[in-house]
Amino acid sequence: MSVLENAYAMARMRGARVVFPEMDDPRVAEATARLKAEGLCDPLPLAEPSQAHVDALIAARGLKEPIARRMVSRPLYRAAAMVAAGEADAMVAGANSPTKRVIEAAAIGIGLAEGVKTPSSFFVMAFPNGRELIFADCAVNVSPDSEQLADIARASAASAQALFGSSRVALLSYSTGTSGVGGSVELVRRTAEITGFAGPVQADAALNAAIAAKKGMKPLDANVLVFPSLDAGNIAYKLCQELAAAQAFGPFLQGFRKPVCDLSRGVGVDDIVAATAITVALG
Repeated sequence: MSVLENAYAMARMRGARVVFPEMDDPRVAEATARLKAEGLCDPLPLAEPSQAHVDALIAARGLKEPIARRMVSRPLYRAAAMVAAGEADAMVAGANSPTKRVIEAAAIGIGLAEGVKTPSSFFVMAFPNGRELIFADCAVNVSPDSEQLADIARASAASAQALFGSSRVALLSYSTGTSGVGGSVELVRRTAEITGFAGPVQADAALNAAIAAKKGMKPLDANVLVFPSLDAGNIAYKLCQELAAAQAFGPFLQGFRKPVCDLSRGVGVDDIVAATAITVALG
């Protein structure tokens, strides 16, 4: 069963309540109708602002009431407050909003998971040969330091566990083990020390057991590839799309207390349905 098929099955079992703050967008409206008809979630429009939403923002961030009240007048913050108040289980936004705004609303309204200081993102990459991988971070953190990269790696491992049932994380570099030196190699090496994940490791060794053996490491068969920078991650996923006909689902935000999906502003109806199913599966 593919990750998308598995996500659909999990979504139907969970019956999650998902808030869509951009329901007035025709694409979102059509997608939510399909999601409801196919039993993938219970799509919720924005509720009217309430004291419960204000209280949720105050509890999450210690905001003063007048500030919290102003925030819930804005759709993204109110959607996040609905999740924080227990009125929704997840939030799907971004069809008409920049990633930065979705992250800000989620960080203030929903908050980060325990032990996480760095929100991040991932794509599920599905290749024609059936192989499926998580690529992170390809959309949010431009140049993470070792602690931030560790947050990205741990969150990505949790996402893989939820979607694939297992996680095998590779911290990618242009060097495997001690074969190379340089600032980014040391960044990845330090991240490996913090997390215990495999790294630094080159992409071929992370994915190919024979190459791993030649480079003196145990076979990893990674299903999570963590890139040292946004440059590397974003370039890699787009190359896979264009040269290997891979499907890229996402980006999905991770590291929050509850699932949040950041849709591309060029998203189509099918993409919204698939992204929502995967978001629910992450819960």
